[in-house]
Parts: sequence; C-alpha cells; structure tokens
Amino acid sequence: LTALGAGTCQSPTLATAVPNTTTAEIAASKNAGLVMINQMANFLGKRVEAIKKQPTAACPVGVAGDDHTVPFAASCLAGNNLGGTRTFKTAGAAKGVEITIVPASHDSSVNRVLLNEAERKNLEPDNLTLPLGPPSGYVVRFSNGMVIYLTGDTALHADMKTVVADFHKPNVMVLNLGLSAITMASGARIAELVQPATVIISHPNEAASVGGKARPGSRTAELSGMLRSSVVLGLSDRTMEFDGQGRCVTGCS
Repeated sequence: LTALGAGTCQSPTLATAVPNTTTAEIAASKNAGLVMINQMANFLGKRVEAIKKQPTAACPVGVAGDDHTVPFAASCLAGNNLGGTRTFKTAGAAKGVEITIVPASHDSSVNRVLLNEAERKNLEPDNLTLPLGPPSGYVVRFSNGMVIYLTGDTALHADMKTVVADFHKPNVMVLNLGLSAITMASGARIAELVQPATVIISHPNEAASVGGKARPGSRTAELSGMLRSSVVLGLSDRTMEFDGQGRCVTGCS
C-alpha cells in the first residue's frame, strides 16, 4: 500500500514495484535479521546490500551458535535449513523467541525481473524462474508459551501432522487461504491436523471482511464456519495479543 490505511480490501491502493523487493526494503529499514532458507537469505541479502550500499553480514551469534541478541545494529543474515531453529532475545532476557523453519508445499523461486542481466538472459529462452531452495513455513515459539504456525502459501501436506502438530504442537495457526493451493475442504483438514486453539485466516484473495467481521458469502466466512478452532480475522491497524495457550486476549474480532 502507498500509505497506512490506504485503499480497501476490495480496492487496494498499490505502490509501484520496488526493484529490490518489498522484503529487502523492510529488512533494510528495520535492521532486521533474514531468517529463512539459506539460498533465499543470501539472495535477499544482496538486495539489502543494494539498498544500504554495504555488504549484508551474518547475524552475530552467542555461545550456543544459533542464538542472537536483538536488536541488531544492521540488517544481517540468519539463514538456515529445513528444521533449523534460531533463538532471538534481548540482552539479559532469560528466554527468547525461537524461530524454526518447517516444510511447505509450493513454489519457491524468484521472478526473472529481480535478477541481474546475465542470469535473466540465461533463463529467458526457456521461460524459467530461479529456484531459491525448498519451500518453507515457520513455527515461532514465544517466551509466554504461545507457539504459532505460519503455514505460508502451501497446500495440504503430511508434515503438517508429523512435524508441525505432533512435534511442535502449535496453539495458534496463521492459515493462508490462497486460491492456488487451498480449497475449503483442504483448509478445514489442515485445521483438523494441526488442532490449534486459534486460527488466523490470511491471504484470502478476496474482500474478506466488512466492519471487522467476515463478509457474508465470502470464502473466509465459509471456512470460518467449518472450523472447530476459534477463528480470528487479520485486520489492518489491529494489534492482537495472545496468552500462552493461544487464546486471544486483546484486539481480536
């Protein structure tokens, strides 16, 4: 969006494309660590370098080798592999926030328009994009006990049960309702497999809400009615807070 609160879900006001990606622009402005599959982190690190005019170094680590003290002084790389976990905490904190990369099932490549000229010309004859490692989602464990699963733009897959539900046991799930990967039936099945206390529906590809409520007749409303978990809409300008059991205590519709 061009400004906070600009446009509506039905008719968003979009900014022009940024050559270094929106993700890199945000990471550069926030001095953020890039926590993602190594190939993607390295690619975006070069985009951040183009913005800040200095190399994007690895994030400084503590004695455990995978823990980081925040805030960072500059944007940095915290790449990892599937299943890898990194921990972030403020100085002196007893506990930190653990971020684990988990499997997903979707494309993970970068469009040619974001590549340098040589690589772009190499891929153009076959109309290809450049793969940047395996697709992934995230499980984030907070110090109060809340564990949130960020599905990503993924289809239903078996690791949602074996890796995410059985091992990580999330109590909140952000479920992307993307048309290219999720049907009503598969969205409901994902919730059955993961069994979170709360589901936050995101990326619906539609005007999902009116006045803070699911719009009648929308896919978002239909899926909400199929789930046993408490359903929360991701609303603009709304900050939500959850307790250690994944129950919303502030800011939820």
